[in-house]
Amino acid sequence: MAKVSWKGSALLAPVPAALVTCGDMEKSNIITIGWTGIVCTRPPMTYISVRQERYSHDIILDSGEFVINLTTSAMVRQTDLCGVKSGRDIDKFAVCGFHKAPAKIVAPPLIEECPVSLECRVTESRILGTHTMFLAEIVGVDAEEKYIDSKGKLNLQQCGLAAYAHGEYFALGRKLGDFGFSVKKKKKKKPAAHK
Repeated sequence: MAKVSWKGSALLAPVPAALVTCGDMEKSNIITIGWTGIVCTRPPMTYISVRQERYSHDIILDSGEFVINLTTSAMVRQTDLCGVKSGRDIDKFAVCGFHKAPAKIVAPPLIEECPVSLECRVTESRILGTHTMFLAEIVGVDAEEKYIDSKGKLNLQQCGLAAYAHGEYFALGRKLGDFGFSVKKKKKKKPAAHK
């Protein structure tokens, strides 16, 4: 099969369409971030990359804290608005109808409507051309109780999460398998009991 070659581009997709909150309970902002991911398990580390001219950039740089709020398909319009409007001009919480909830560890608020929020503390910031990458430790996770089963497992597939890919938003689809299912040994069938 023939492939077309292009010059290097930011074409890794899909990525989360995350709403990142910064500031504190009194004065806060929301910025939509697609450039984020996990970089380490122990300690749990993440990053976000933010353009230097964004209103949230200096808030995060000065405070050293932010919250990554995972968004749902039902929130895509508000998620998009938080990425194209500036907190210098509007109160995004008010315009989007979002409610602030206090985080347990960091100062920035959680977005109550988001099913999962990651409380983050910056460990390093690095300018990488158009963006500053904020490397951060995930110091707390806040999950909506209704998505946690009786065994204490978070069922993200029930949250209706949204993703972003090359300028478009998508609803995450059906579950295809669990980690390691490709090498998992099949359970042996028990012989039928004779009557």
